[in-house]
Amino acid sequence: MTEGSVERIISGKQKELGGLTVRRLLPVAKRRSVGAFVFLDHMGPTILAAGQGLDVPPHPHIGLATVTYLYEGSILHRDSLGSLQEILPGDVNWMTAGRGIVHSERSGELARSSHQELNGLQLWVALPKDREETAPAFVHTPKQALPVIAGEGWTGRLIAGELFGQQSPVSTFTRLFFADISLNAASSLRLQPNYDEAAVYVVLGEVEIDSQLVAAGELAVLNNKPKIELLARKSSVIAVLGGDALHEPRIMYWNFVSTSQSRIEQAKKEWRDQQYDRVPGETDFVPLPE
Repeated sequence: MTEGSVERIISGKQKELGGLTVRRLLPVAKRRSVGAFVFLDHMGPTILAAGQGLDVPPHPHIGLATVTYLYEGSILHRDSLGSLQEILPGDVNWMTAGRGIVHSERSGELARSSHQELNGLQLWVALPKDREETAPAFVHTPKQALPVIAGEGWTGRLIAGELFGQQSPVSTFTRLFFADISLNAASSLRLQPNYDEAAVYVVLGEVEIDSQLVAAGELAVLNNKPKIELLARKSSVIAVLGGDALHEPRIMYWNFVSTSQSRIEQAKKEWRDQQYDRVPGETDFVPLPE
């Protein structure tokens, strides 16, 4: 195990979103991305009372792909392509915004009929500069189609990319990886991803990386070309993610990501003027934050 393999630990900040509190881990002032991942929110864990639910009304994106992965609960996804998809634990929703898409994220009627726990991650992946204006697309991959990865005392699911000799069927525009791993107490995991950058997010429990404790709700950003042995201090769930470093810095404004400030300004104007396609069945309009 290489000494000093943790570059920094990010605790994140709490934000209100769609009726629940989320923990925002990326971006932060001193770390804008890990590989192509430029945004990471942890939704919950929280209990939504009967009659209540998640309500994130229609909003736009450009220049990125959104990745939604749940541990508990369900979310109903709708978008301006006409997609209507319930996401359940272990599934992955991968929505490519490209030149522009609008989507909403809500609790479905059945989920609202009784109390439910909601716990999951949403990430944004910056598209390569030459693919920022690609056609928008939406792909849902059920958990049964995702490769299982496992070792002594741990098991997991490979959501995207290549890791531990497995390859996810989820298509991406850049070299990256994202995996969901559960570890028994006192078990260890050797991680040496073949990518420039990587991070470990502790969803549940407590782990140790090079004798450095990483608690639930903390993101450990690793030094480049990482090679670590991770020890679970208690039963834990972690997300490991990263990829090849971005070649160009990204500008982020609200839900827009681009290598170009003028493109951000164009997207802002188009949203103000309501030029984006609508989400079928949705009438809400969220004003551009000024």
